[in-house]
Amino acid sequence: MAELDTFETWTDRERRRAQWERLAARLPELRRTNPFYRARLSERASSLGDLPFTTKTELSEDQAARPPFGTNLTYPLERYVRLHQTSGTTGRPLRVLDTAESWEWWRECWQPIYRAAGVTARDRIFFAFSFGPFVGFWSAFAGAERLGAMCLTGGAMTTTERVAAIVATEATVLMCTPTYALRLGEAARDEGIDLSRSALRLSIHAGEPGASIPATRERIEKDLGVEAFDHTGATEVGAHGFSCSARDGVHINESEFIAEVVDTTTGEAREEGDGELLLTNLGRWGMPVIRYRTGDRVTAVRGTCSCGRTLVKLAGGIAGRVDDMVTVRGVNVFPSAIEAILRRFDEVGEYRIALARVREMDELRCTVEAPADVAERVAGAIHRELGIRCVVEAVAHGTLPRFEMKAKRFNKTNV
Repeated sequence: MAELDTFETWTDRERRRAQWERLAARLPELRRTNPFYRARLSERASSLGDLPFTTKTELSEDQAARPPFGTNLTYPLERYVRLHQTSGTTGRPLRVLDTAESWEWWRECWQPIYRAAGVTARDRIFFAFSFGPFVGFWSAFAGAERLGAMCLTGGAMTTTERVAAIVATEATVLMCTPTYALRLGEAARDEGIDLSRSALRLSIHAGEPGASIPATRERIEKDLGVEAFDHTGATEVGAHGFSCSARDGVHINESEFIAEVVDTTTGEAREEGDGELLLTNLGRWGMPVIRYRTGDRVTAVRGTCSCGRTLVKLAGGIAGRVDDMVTVRGVNVFPSAIEAILRRFDEVGEYRIALARVREMDELRCTVEAPADVAERVAGAIHRELGIRCVVEAVAHGTLPRFEMKAKRFNKTNV
């Protein structure tokens, strides 16, 4: 196991002191020059709990009122060197700017992520990513350059071309969403290529919960012949989380992010437990977010991990979006729980989930690329393990859409 950085074994007292000192040192500047936070930050704040939450709705409305970038700007526009925007899957895309200093911070945030997965300067890292305005793996690419690894871009390639490039360049590390890793394996099989026999040895995935879902991770590892790791991040927050050798959750890099959990019923913030993930970044002062409600549902656990880190762990990774949870006949269900069951069936290719309103009752429906008998077995497993009845329809392989970035498999309809 690689030697851990000092911050990775902080005591709770050391962590709280270091985080607050770093945040408090920058608050006067934000009050003075950042219009968005000037009105929100009290001069009497003496602890994290004295600061207000920030929501994506507030940031989005601010940009709509003061286009194109809003008022969350600490410096003149000439200081900013990069523009990225959110994917838009949860509303109007949000534009986010970085200074040269904050982009350097992104690079540094990736070093513990790579180190935890065992990526080194000797690796060749293939980025199966379009390199559009969504930050995606842009920062991972920059971090890999800092690490000294060979960076192989898969931008502007078809899936088949990416499979060929991975083999031809003898790439050793793959970066993509969990969904797209499975798509690469599917495309490789169609071409008669066995990626598990290629030089690939590791993969790091982001954008979806899949890499922390054991059944999904195991399928990726089987198809590609890799050891798969999860990563969490957000355009407006930064590259904040990574899975360790235990691979039973995602650690938050608490040297660069303050993590809290908000009880979605009471609105109370605490350091661990179930609820919505709340993050404060500590190195992006040109367009910061303080106590940002990410919308991600998590179970935060504190203590010493088997890897030796004392960093907070999101057990099982991110369960899903807070607003993705649905209630079916009195049972609360996240789409990730359905995926955990579906991925155990090797015969299931792509899938789609819908919550339908039928005669004033909610009904869960699932469409799977699989034989009819497998669909019946899937329905039985969902009923046994989640306690809900789900209509599972079988369709032919290749019927459902494929995704490169975040998959859109869940929707709500009225029938």
